Amino acid sequence: MADAYFSFLTLFIILPLALLTFLYFILRPRPVRIPIKNRHVFITGGSSGIGLALAHRAASEGSRVSILARSPNKLEEARNAVKLATGVEVAVFEADVRDYDAVKRAVDEAGPIDVLVLNHGVFTALELEKMELSEVKFTMDVNVMGCFNMIKASLPAMKNRKDPLPASIAFVSSQAGQVGIYGYVAYSASKFALRGLAEALQHEVIADNIHVSLIFPPDTDTPGLVEENKRRPELTKIISASSSAMKAEEVAQKAFEGIKSGSFIIPCNLEGLALSIATAGLSPQRSFLMAFAEVVAAGIMRIVALCFQWTWYDSIEKWHSQRKGKLTRSS
Repeated sequence: MADAYFSFLTLFIILPLALLTFLYFILRPRPVRIPIKNRHVFITGGSSGIGLALAHRAASEGSRVSILARSPNKLEEARNAVKLATGVEVAVFEADVRDYDAVKRAVDEAGPIDVLVLNHGVFTALELEKMELSEVKFTMDVNVMGCFNMIKASLPAMKNRKDPLPASIAFVSSQAGQVGIYGYVAYSASKFALRGLAEALQHEVIADNIHVSLIFPPDTDTPGLVEENKRRPELTKIISASSSAMKAEEVAQKAFEGIKSGSFIIPCNLEGLALSIATAGLSPQRSFLMAFAEVVAAGIMRIVALCFQWTWYDSIEKWHSQRKGKLTRSS
């Protein structure tokens, strides 16, 4: 009886406490709080969708907000919407993130940035065979090179800021940046690239008290999603049907909660949390509780991931089989 009690004590109390203690001391970077009140928050793609929701959220929390986008009309609409909802006047800048010179002018005019949120992005849901290479290049140029341009333009002033408080660079990625999905070839490639960029960048800027975050929203109820659904391949719709869409305001709330806590990976719902644990890999982790969950659940999440892959490939096989059957009957 005593041996059973000691085994229970060891397995469920002593070992977990020892692991938590070990993780607490080894985790780097260390936990941090990044305030946004009375600080300059600069949001790309800020004229609609998640970007506009982020602007609303930042303004309501007392930030000085700047937004950048390509359309002057949408920028003006966004400025008016934020002013009407929060009473805060946001600064707007018209530029294409692919154009470094235009981005640099906007950043210089806006002034030193404390929290840079890289939310811009384009999406084409189509099989690679049916995509033009120009569409692939456009996706990579906007989603990846646009981030390089923004960071390159913003980083000198961020590093030399007089404000001693920690700063942040946050990438709005996607759950398609954690797992590849049928029809998302170019988009997933661009969003996966952001992870490598973010992990390497965090090494380079940590000494300047700049902290990098990756936000992984699911499908989000925005005008862009409506347009996306018009072109989505049938198989993409089947595979992604199990994932529910979030409101842009919900994503914005989760995003800023994560940014303010300095989290490297910011999931937006329970599904995103599971994906984050399953794909933790060599990413930095500030929370020793989350690190504990990643360590303990790693094996289980791998089993869950393999089950999802089984259902996806099963759907693909059935779809192609049915399609071939229809072609055979029609001929």
